[in-house]
Amino acid sequence: MSTPHVVVVMGVAGTGKTTIGPLLAARLGVPYAEGDDFHPPANIAKMSAGTPLGDDDRWPWLDAIGTWAHGRAGLGGVVSCSALKRSYRDRLRAAAPDLVFVHLAGDRALIEDRMSHRQGHFMPTALLDSQFATLQPLQADEAGVVVDVSGSPEEITERAVSALTALPEPTP
Repeated sequence: MSTPHVVVVMGVAGTGKTTIGPLLAARLGVPYAEGDDFHPPANIAKMSAGTPLGDDDRWPWLDAIGTWAHGRAGLGGVVSCSALKRSYRDRLRAAAPDLVFVHLAGDRALIEDRMSHRQGHFMPTALLDSQFATLQPLQADEAGVVVDVSGSPEEITERAVSALTALPEPTP
């Protein structure tokens, strides 16, 4: 399966964006970009210290992801990005209007449990509450799908592929 969609795998920390993103990209036959790699060092340091990012911290990060997504328009790609607020998704769409979002969503207890077993990631479990407080789910006018994160990475990826298949192709 291949798609010209540029897909943003979004959701709160611990939902599996970094796991599902590459699996989804492989299934779609498109490149994957890790959203965390677009963060400037100051953002990583702030989050590592347990301090949530503010909007001023996020704008350059979102712009960098938007630039990558714009470069993949018509070619397809998958990038991970929390994209928790509507304004963040609007900023990404301003750079790449045909973006499609895959919102990885799940029970807070499951996500916290998964986060507690991660090793070597800068995002502490302590920031999970701020992530859920910030989250604004996809609205009806936003191109995207919500995918439950229960089950194995392969099951989650399969649900994402099935949901994306049902979406209309982007307009050239």
